[in-house]
Amino acid sequence: MAENGLASRLYNGEAGLNIVGRRKLWFGVAGVLILIAILSFSIRGFSLGIEFAGGNSFQVPASVGTLDDAEREVNSALAAENTGVTVATTQKVGGPGGDSYELRTPQLTAEQATAVKAQIAEDLGINADQISSNQVSEAWGSQVTERAVLGLVIFIALVMVYLILRFEWRMAVAAVASLITNLILTAGIYSLVGFEVTPSTIIGFLTILGFALYDVVVVFDKVQENTRGITANNNQTYGEASNLAINQSLMRSLNTSVVALLPVGGLLFIGAGLLGAGTLKDLGLVLFVGMAVAFLTSILVATPLLALLKNYDPRIQAHNKRVLSRRGAVARGEVPGKGAASPAAQAVASDEPVDQDAAALAGAAPKVGARPAGKRPTGARGGRPGGGGNRPGGAKRR
Repeated sequence: MAENGLASRLYNGEAGLNIVGRRKLWFGVAGVLILIAILSFSIRGFSLGIEFAGGNSFQVPASVGTLDDAEREVNSALAAENTGVTVATTQKVGGPGGDSYELRTPQLTAEQATAVKAQIAEDLGINADQISSNQVSEAWGSQVTERAVLGLVIFIALVMVYLILRFEWRMAVAAVASLITNLILTAGIYSLVGFEVTPSTIIGFLTILGFALYDVVVVFDKVQENTRGITANNNQTYGEASNLAINQSLMRSLNTSVVALLPVGGLLFIGAGLLGAGTLKDLGLVLFVGMAVAFLTSILVATPLLALLKNYDPRIQAHNKRVLSRRGAVARGEVPGKGAASPAAQAVASDEPVDQDAAALAGAAPKVGARPAGKRPTGARGGRPGGGGNRPGGAKRR
């Protein structure tokens, strides 16, 4: 039945996904991955396109043959002129005069570029006027990088202001930390795998920031809903309410990510793979990687970090202690209540000290993230066994 489906169980907190309680594991994994990414930046660096490293490009008509044929002839011309370089990237591009092949090489001198162009025309049997040759300076790539960094700083500043006004400063810190983690891990994948960094990559890199922020705001909105007025009751700790919010919004975040990744996957694998469009490949690749990483960081980093920051708030600390103290009292039978949550289990979500006696006496705990139990129905007050009626034999009270 639909009522027993995964989405329903997640929303009701019955799936038992303890995301917040295992935050030390997520933080540890994220820390290791960030360290690997930083080491990769230092040791391997990035595979920069000619826009950033500088280089030359040659465009030849597609009528000369296949893209492989054109690449082979250009490499032959480069070898004939003793340039010491080979073709770095190739792609098929369209234009008013028809399709053509663009072949990019590392930096050449003006004399080498002229000689290679003439040799290509001779090898392909076409006029030199049919070959377009351009030189790209690395200074242009530096300007793009500077503007991208400036745009990133402005974006993060505006995000901080928005989240502080919309939620609170702890949520702003957690969201920005999740964004930065997303950017570092995405860049680390590019460095480790050796994907080429082009202007299209930078555009896609900045685009994923909006998607990552949207995912975090969706979860934080549910956290705010679950924790509004939480200190007025003794049913849940802040960590438990946050974990419930993740469970409730997990299917929505997953569906949003899948729906967003499908067209990007089509752009990457169909547009770039079948059509051979290099620009589409560069843009689709960074979007696909960044969106996938954004889904994970919004769930495993943002909200657990928020719960950790909130546990340093004196009001939340006092509230968590009251919740755990009440559960210990319920377990010992000192106050009426409907069952008791295991203090040892709930401490995972609250990070608060636990009364060991209460932990030993507590009964079975509800699943982590479950909604707080309602108040116990109050029935008629019980009297002595056998009822509180007249005494046996009709004896009267003296």
